[in-house]
Amino acid sequence: MQVKIAAAAAAIALMTSSAFAQTAATVPAPKADAAKASKAPAAKPSKAPVARTVKSLDCSKQADAKGLHGKPRKSFMSHCKKA
Repeated sequence: MQVKIAAAAAAIALMTSSAFAQTAATVPAPKADAAKASKAPAAKPSKAPVARTVKSLDCSKQADAKGLHGKPRKSFMSHCKKA
C-alpha cells in the first residue's frame, strides 16, 4: 500500500513539474506593410517640453515675486496671460 502511494506521489510530481516549466516567448516579426503603417495612429510624445512665451515667463516671474503657489498661482497665471 505504501509503495503504491509513493509511486503515485512520484508520478504526480513528475507530471506537474512540466506545468511549471517556462517556455521561450516567441514574438512574431513585424510586417513591413506601408499600407498598414499609414493607417496606424501616430504615437503621442510623452509630455515633451513646451516652449514658453515671453508673456508666460513674465507672469511666472511676477507670481514668484508675490510668493504664489498652488491654486492661487494657477489662477494668477491664467488672468495674467489673458491681460
